[in-house]
Formats: sequence, structure tokens, C-alpha cells
Amino acid sequence: MPNSSNMPILFFLLPTATLLFVAYAFHRRKPKQTNLVLYVHDYFSGDDASAVTVAGKLGAASNILQFGTVAVVDDVVTERPEVDSKVIGRAQGLYINSALDGMALYMVFSVTFTEGQFKGSTLEIQGADPFKLKEREFGVVSGTGFFRFAKGYGIMETQHLDVATLRAIIKLNLTIRHE
Repeated sequence: MPNSSNMPILFFLLPTATLLFVAYAFHRRKPKQTNLVLYVHDYFSGDDASAVTVAGKLGAASNILQFGTVAVVDDVVTERPEVDSKVIGRAQGLYINSALDGMALYMVFSVTFTEGQFKGSTLEIQGADPFKLKEREFGVVSGTGFFRFAKGYGIMETQHLDVATLRAIIKLNLTIRHE
């Protein structure tokens, strides 16, 4: 039989431990999931060029299709693949050609939403882009605003590519979990 001098401690500890367990168990919320489809207009040429090589074997004159070339991008992001589709943000960051045969990029960029439901929020994208493949998977590694604590993945698919002028429209199909 418990010592009667320990009874007040037991009456305090047992309900407190139960309350802490219940609070911890029920406070853990299931993260939200958002699915988005965006289109990135990636143009290395023309009056509306949004990407430029800045380093490589031939310096800034290097072609992004050559191993070791680094490009900086500030691409338009739209709701649909058409050129005149509503602009909802920018994809800003870097592409690095990291394949000896020149057929894959390493990409790291932020999708910054400038219009619509997610205005002011960002998603951080990172991963490989073996662009010869029809579909390529990449990681969503972080986010801000609506996408705070984001993590997820995306499937990238080239909708249009003109290799001669290095102009492309790329579909991003994103699955994002966030708070």
C-alpha cells in the first residue's frame, strides 16, 4: 500500500502525465497537401531572354548544353503553357550543367509567387534535370509564407523546346506538404 505522505504527489503526477500525453498526441496535426501545376518559360535567347550563361569552359560565351556551364535564370512562371497565359511568379536561381556528356543539369531555384492565392510565398526547388527524359523528378526542399515548412516533390516535363534558340516551356507538377 502506498505511503500516505506520497498520495498528494501521486494525485498531482498521474493527471499531469495524462494531460501531457493527451496534449502531445492530439496536437500533432497532419500536414496540408497542395498540388500545383505551373509552367516555367525558360528563354536563353530573344528580346525576352530570362536566362544567361555566366561561367563555363568558354566563360560567359559557353552554351548551357556543355559540361561545366553555369547559368542564372529569372524565368516567368505562368498558370498555363501559352506565352500569353497569366503570370503568377518567377523562377529565380541557377542551372549547372553537371553531366560530362552535357545532357543533364543540376538546378536550384526559388519559385516566387507574385500573383494569386500564393502571392508573397516561395518554394525552393532542387535536383537533377536529365532533360532528354520525358519526365524528370526533383525535390521541393523548403518554402515560405503559405508553404512554410514545405517538403515534397515535382515532376518536370518539357512542353516545348527549340534547341537551336534554347527556348523552352517546362511544366512543373508539384506535390507539396506543409503546415
